[in-house]
Amino acid sequence: MTNHMSLSDLHILLVEPSHMQAQLTQRMLSDLGVSDVRRCEQADEALAAMRDMRPSAVISSLYLPDMAGTELVMSMRREEDLEYLPFILISSETRPQVLDPVRQSGACCIVAKPFTEEQLARALYAVIDLLAPPEALDIAEVEQLRVLLVDDSQTSRHYMRHLLEDMGIETILEAENGREAITQLAETMIDLVLTDYNMPEMDGKALVEYIRTQSWQTSVPILMITSEHDQGRLAAIEKAGVSAICDKSFGATDMRKVITEALSL
Repeated sequence: MTNHMSLSDLHILLVEPSHMQAQLTQRMLSDLGVSDVRRCEQADEALAAMRDMRPSAVISSLYLPDMAGTELVMSMRREEDLEYLPFILISSETRPQVLDPVRQSGACCIVAKPFTEEQLARALYAVIDLLAPPEALDIAEVEQLRVLLVDDSQTSRHYMRHLLEDMGIETILEAENGREAITQLAETMIDLVLTDYNMPEMDGKALVEYIRTQSWQTSVPILMITSEHDQGRLAAIEKAGVSAICDKSFGATDMRKVITEALSL
């Protein structure tokens, strides 16, 4: 199905307490053809506006007067009408412990300050990708695929399940860590494993090593979806035998492409 949405179709809620930063972002949005932009300075005000107007996406700063952007997106994910609303974070923050909760929540993009119009445009196209995705993966009998989703974050699993179901995948098993995943793999034939890296009990790297050396399903494709950016750890994951690695701040098109390639190997 062809995506006919354009940037001019987007209705943006901008959550930004700084008047100067808001002006800069709104000017970039206008230059990109996005004219419908409503601004809020606080998170509580933004949540009320979302319930009232249902925007196409929320673009938020990290540090707000009443709560952090991380708390804002988690509040959104707890409400049925807002849980899948695309969220873009704009921040100069680089610390993983601060940004990881945003990635875990299913934020479609994190835009680092200072940012360019091109970077903002990429984030907006990721929003369009989530709002009007293709009907299914271009794979025969996609509805019969059995996918094992492994992540200690329930929010992240819930969001990933939503994306996978949008791709036409109907059978999705879940595990909170590697040990639970091993039990699932021992009992059920799996076509694809999607796993996080940082988990308690058994992390993603240990799970990959177990599957490749001890499981009866040693050749099952394994896609690691992680916020890990340590190159040494990522190299170790690749050496362990992962099929592909995808950053947690991903676009739906990127996810489909990686899954399609993994299943075609």
